[in-house]
Amino acid sequence: MAFTQRNNVGQCLKELLCQLGIEHLYPGKLTLNSLLEISQKSVTDVKVQSLRDLPWLFLKKLLMVNTEARCLTHNSDEENMQQMLADVNSLKSLPDLYGAEDNVVNPLDVIVTVFLCADSFLRQELMLKMSMCQFSVPLLLPQGSGGPCTLMLWALRDVLKEWRPHSLAETQGFEEDCIICAEMPLISFVRLGDCSLSKSHVLNKVLSKPQENHNFFIHRDMECGDVPRRVSSGLVEISWYLPCGKKNLDIFPEPMAIANLRGDISSYEQQFRFLMETSTVVFAFLDSVQEEEHKLLVSFENISSKLYLVVNSKKQTQQQDLATITNMSAELKLEPKQILFKTEKVNEAKFANILSTTIKNIVQNNCKKFNLQDTRATADELGIPVDEVHDTTCCSNAEMRAEEIIKGIRVHIVTQYKAKQLPLQGELWKKLAKLEKEECRLRDAGDQRLEVYKSQLQQEKQDLREKQSKYKLTKAMQHFIENVSSPDRLERAFYLKWLRMKLDVLSRRQLSSLRNRCNEQLRKTTQDREAIAQLDQQLLDCSLGIEHFMREMGQIYEASLCSSGKGTPQVLKLPAVAADLLLDGFPLELVDGDASNIPVRWVRDVLMELHRKVGENSRLLVMAVLGVQSTGKSTLLNTMFGVKFSVSSGRCTRGAYMLFLRVTEDMKEELGCDFLLLIDTEGLKSAQLAQLEDSYEHDNELATLVTGLSDITIVNIAMENSSEMRDILQIVVHAFLRMSEVGKRPRCQFVHQNVAGVSAKHKTMTDRKHLLEQLNEMTKIAADMEKHSTVNKFTDVLDYDVEKNNWYIPGLWHGTPPMAPVNTGYSEAVYEFKQKMFAVLKSCKDEKPLAKIPEFLEWMSSLWKAVKYENFIFSFRNTLVADAYNNLCTEFSEWEWTFRKHIYSWLVRAEDRISNFQADDENPHENSSMETLFIDLKSEVSLELTSAENTMMDKLKEYYKRKERHISLVEKYKADFMNCVRSLQTEAENTVLNKLRNAMEIHKGMTEVKEIHSKYTSLIKQRVRSLLDHCKNSNTPLSEEQLKDEFENMWRDTVSNLSFPALQQKDIHAVVLHQLRNNLQRCGSSIREKLNNINDLIQCVDEEFKVNPKHISFWNKFKHFFAQNDMKAQAQKMANAIIQRCQEFISEKVKSGTDFNEIYTTELLQMTGDSLKNHLLKLNSLFELDLKVHICAFAVKAFVQMHEHFLREKDPRRQLERFKTQFFSDFQNQYHNKDQCQRKAQDFTDLCLRPAVTEYVQRALGIEIVDKILTSGQSLEYSSRSFFQFTILKELLEKDDFQYYASYILTYETFVKDWILNQIVEHFSRDASIGDLRVRRLESIVAKVEQAIERARGGLLMDGDNNATGFINELCRTLSSDLPIPRDAVGGTLFQITAKRESFAQSLSDSVKEMKISLLGEFSAVEDIKETLASLSFRPQDELFNRVFGCGKQCPFCKVPCEAGGKDHRVHHASVHRPQGLGCFKSVCDNKLAEMICTSQVCNENMFKTSVTGGIPHSYKDYLKVYPDWNIPPDVSIEASDYWKYVLVRYNQLFAERFIAEPADVPEEWRRITQEKALESLKVSFNIR
Repeated sequence: MAFTQRNNVGQCLKELLCQLGIEHLYPGKLTLNSLLEISQKSVTDVKVQSLRDLPWLFLKKLLMVNTEARCLTHNSDEENMQQMLADVNSLKSLPDLYGAEDNVVNPLDVIVTVFLCADSFLRQELMLKMSMCQFSVPLLLPQGSGGPCTLMLWALRDVLKEWRPHSLAETQGFEEDCIICAEMPLISFVRLGDCSLSKSHVLNKVLSKPQENHNFFIHRDMECGDVPRRVSSGLVEISWYLPCGKKNLDIFPEPMAIANLRGDISSYEQQFRFLMETSTVVFAFLDSVQEEEHKLLVSFENISSKLYLVVNSKKQTQQQDLATITNMSAELKLEPKQILFKTEKVNEAKFANILSTTIKNIVQNNCKKFNLQDTRATADELGIPVDEVHDTTCCSNAEMRAEEIIKGIRVHIVTQYKAKQLPLQGELWKKLAKLEKEECRLRDAGDQRLEVYKSQLQQEKQDLREKQSKYKLTKAMQHFIENVSSPDRLERAFYLKWLRMKLDVLSRRQLSSLRNRCNEQLRKTTQDREAIAQLDQQLLDCSLGIEHFMREMGQIYEASLCSSGKGTPQVLKLPAVAADLLLDGFPLELVDGDASNIPVRWVRDVLMELHRKVGENSRLLVMAVLGVQSTGKSTLLNTMFGVKFSVSSGRCTRGAYMLFLRVTEDMKEELGCDFLLLIDTEGLKSAQLAQLEDSYEHDNELATLVTGLSDITIVNIAMENSSEMRDILQIVVHAFLRMSEVGKRPRCQFVHQNVAGVSAKHKTMTDRKHLLEQLNEMTKIAADMEKHSTVNKFTDVLDYDVEKNNWYIPGLWHGTPPMAPVNTGYSEAVYEFKQKMFAVLKSCKDEKPLAKIPEFLEWMSSLWKAVKYENFIFSFRNTLVADAYNNLCTEFSEWEWTFRKHIYSWLVRAEDRISNFQADDENPHENSSMETLFIDLKSEVSLELTSAENTMMDKLKEYYKRKERHISLVEKYKADFMNCVRSLQTEAENTVLNKLRNAMEIHKGMTEVKEIHSKYTSLIKQRVRSLLDHCKNSNTPLSEEQLKDEFENMWRDTVSNLSFPALQQKDIHAVVLHQLRNNLQRCGSSIREKLNNINDLIQCVDEEFKVNPKHISFWNKFKHFFAQNDMKAQAQKMANAIIQRCQEFISEKVKSGTDFNEIYTTELLQMTGDSLKNHLLKLNSLFELDLKVHICAFAVKAFVQMHEHFLREKDPRRQLERFKTQFFSDFQNQYHNKDQCQRKAQDFTDLCLRPAVTEYVQRALGIEIVDKILTSGQSLEYSSRSFFQFTILKELLEKDDFQYYASYILTYETFVKDWILNQIVEHFSRDASIGDLRVRRLESIVAKVEQAIERARGGLLMDGDNNATGFINELCRTLSSDLPIPRDAVGGTLFQITAKRESFAQSLSDSVKEMKISLLGEFSAVEDIKETLASLSFRPQDELFNRVFGCGKQCPFCKVPCEAGGKDHRVHHASVHRPQGLGCFKSVCDNKLAEMICTSQVCNENMFKTSVTGGIPHSYKDYLKVYPDWNIPPDVSIEASDYWKYVLVRYNQLFAERFIAEPADVPEEWRRITQEKALESLKVSFNIR
């Protein structure tokens, strides 16, 4: 019979599992981690269509502690109901309608099957959530297969409760314990036979206050509660009554446990015996007593003391039942008070009061108390399996191993135990954390030299790490590491769970004692503040949990690597162990709250190990929560995601923890991530920490860090605490402001807790507006503190909508704890908020690709480093930001080169148009026509520049729209680069217009020469024609000798009779002196007087311009009498640089071969003036006068030579003589009637096409060279200014030559130009040939010429002109936009040409081919590359120089060059600064070179004096007031500028000699820097991997 019954039960379970769709999860295969994964089901409302959806609905709601979790109906039920109601025709159908039980299931059956499918850890979580909802939980779980039930001790171990019995009400004390360890009465309720009175319904009323009825136990009147049970009969549930300490609220004065057996005790005798053994009393509900029940009760020994009968007396059988029960009670020796009658006259409410009074009397009479843990022995006796033993041996084994650690703790005070067994996280770690922050802030440097002080700090850190490394692995840590390294995941999980629970018990006991002592101190009339502070510290120190063992593990790892550089195999595997724990759902400590520090290397290596374990599929979405302590932030995350961040463990946990939740495949595409990373933080404004030093600073650091790490930040606010809300807003606004400044646009949601009511949102409109006002006020204050004047309101920092970014969530508890269940409204509101959050998170991937773990770690490291500085905004240096900035600079450089190349190409064509310009025959006024052309070109270039500017702007905007991860980090530079585009357009416009004016002036200057030449050429042509006619008409044929004599006589007579006017000679000296006087007209009378006394500029040329004391104003001398030499040196350096630029400009003009033009002097003076104006050093007008006179003096000398050369070259007689040979050749051919076709074609090729083609190739050669360099292996060197600097500095390090360093530092501009020039020469000597570029260009233009010849042929055929003259004119017109064909040469070619079109075209084609072959030979010849580069009009070395030189500004302290992209940026910056002595800074006291580094100096209050401060000492920390356009990020790490430290140490003596100073006093630590370390430092500084 028993076997048959078990078989039936087993079959029922199997059928039910199949119906619920979870048969594949039975037994114990459903894990907690699988439920915590982020899936579609977890964030969307899916209609429940069948029984298969019910388990998942229950689990989803339960994990979000929704008290509606047991309401398990599906939509098909409602639809069927509606349909049936619509079809009702008579009352007869109503019973069928309301009595249908198809396709429904009892909630208890769902709960039992879910528990049977759940693994051990999920069972614990289900118990915890059910107890929070005040649901009864399984104590004895039926197996469903008919076997014995299981005692659920393990599953209940994680349920922690706190209460206040009335005995502690006066002292306001409370008790807190794991519910199975607490001693309390156990009151059990069973059913004897069939009973019409619902036992569970009555129990709910007993445990609830009137009008506050809560369904602790499922009963028949609940939804689906009346559906026959299929597998849950025999279930024993348990619930607890826990008093709050208030008599008017509590039903019972002391705590008690309530057990409830489902089913008749006759059928479940084992469960009944267990309850009889373990309970204080057992209430048996019955209608009547049958023979079987009578025998069962009589069989129990000592039942009289425990059994109470609850009789549901019915009027019809009242007398009979009374007699039966009286007889049985006499036999069982029950007292009258042990029999309770429920008659029809007594309603349920009144009967519940009677039952409550009975229970209260029992409890108050010193009844026997039990703890559930001790019931294990009874279970063993009765053959009831215990889950801790029966489910798996791992559990009991793990408990024994955890107990080994606990034994060691029990004999010590926790603080002593931690000091002995966890030594690395104690004072040594806290001192290390303080030293790291002191390295950043340098508050205690005092009078010490900073670099020496930094070296001391570094040594102290090293010493502390050495001390840490000397500690041997303690017994406790050895044991801990051994167990967490177990390959058996299940055993490891049990071990950690047991250890956590046992540690919590120990901590609670010690914390309870300390709290009592603290309360005693607070109750005293005169409080001892010092004692209270000590107790507060003890409360923190006595906290001990798994996180402390994990923290110690991290410290072991860091200390091992920092001391020896490589750890033991056991140590090296620790990150992998921690990564496995993260993947198993254990949180990892991010910020150690006790030391207020991050073990960066440990966290980095753990997460990198995780990154590898998941196959590098580690895209992260990060969500963090901030809030005041005890406002429910951890509970909020726990409710949203079903996780288990610590909320009330009895210990005060500090810092921040992170938890990884896997994202399922169906959500990866939507979210764009593989993991959701949750960051939970300690409460801000913590009362426990308020007494501690730097608590506000700690809160700021924590808020900034988690805000910076998260994609979305939840700010949790309790509405009832307005003062604390204001404080946290200030902290949070600071964090958001800092993030917006470093390019991270934070997303924020404000959650207002404890706001109930359907009208809450409307009624709190005023509160929301007030909140925004407070946020604006806080933002303004924060912006002032962070020295950011452009931020005035909260919406300047982030996108904030009063309506969309505020959420109102009702209170967590529905009633008064500890008996209050979780408020259903709370759970529903949190779920709605969760859905909104995921909508926001989905939008994250649309804006940019999400970071993988390596990028997250890079960001974290840089963010934490920046947080450690006091001035966050200006200290944020991050390799991700550097990468993003360099990428932007690289792309911008490409756009800029495209822009410049396009405009230069247009300019070449425009210059050709001016060069080829001829006045129309109808309008011979060439000047007016030239002006018209200039206006047309000006209009064209305006359109070209506007189009090119718009293209660049569009590219820039599109760049910022890209969905690349880090583009947002350089958002703040967008305006700078837009300004650079506008500046580039303006610069290009000025350059082009100057070039066009120059070309026009040259053309105008050549007009006189051309007119004279044209006049005399025409005369010579007439004389040649006359001589030709004379000779042909002669009767005697002339020999070649005679023809030559005749021509020579004619030429001599004609030329001798011509009066050649000399070209007008310009008084260049007078012109330049006049322009100089006009330029300096604004200066004072003394300057004008000196200028008027200058009569001969050439006499003013000195071999070298020298700055003298007169050039420094009296006021400057008065302020800087101690630093005159320094000012003189700076002024001399500036003057030399300006003079060099001017000399290069003059040299370029002289080489052009054109005539002098006044424009050259104007440009020269403007260039000099701009250089003086833009330089930081401000000198007097006499300096400007002397410098400009010096420059104009050597300019006059060069311009005079240039003009004289032009006059010689363009002399009319010389010009005419050049064409003599051609005229004679034409004369000879015409006389002999020879075919001129071939010779004329050759002449046209040699005199017209070849010069034009050569110039075409030459003019484009510069662009081709730049393109070749930028697409070669050297392109990376010119991709950005940062990489260019790295390349040069790396080469200097490898050359190891002081002269190179001195040249780089002292004459940076010259050095860079020479370096670039040498690089180009080397490249084209080794890897490429300039000849190849010329050949490619030649082939391009020859192809155009050949096409033009064919086009001219076809054109002539159409218009019927068969003359070569028309052919040539058409050809010249076709090529005019590409080739500057000399018109005078064309005129000479056309003289006496009689060739026909077709033959001339063919001859010309042949000549062009020969020209190509000839030029190919020339271009292939070896050439002097430097000479070639110097001869180009577009010089590639200058273009590459402008590309990488940038604005040319140098750090005001160490003279390191600016690396900011573009030229028109607002703020200058450099990747690595150097010791100031290398910038010629010396100590005023002892004339020693300064060893200080700018990035260290700006962290402290040290003073500096420069010419800009007017000799007044100024704080380095406030350097921005003096140099607002320089950003020098604080970086006081000992590794900062290792490169330049190495250079200074190596060449200290040589630099001192060069700067006429004493060698710098360098810290001893610097002398240990090797060349390899210097190179590594350089790579780190410039983010080169």
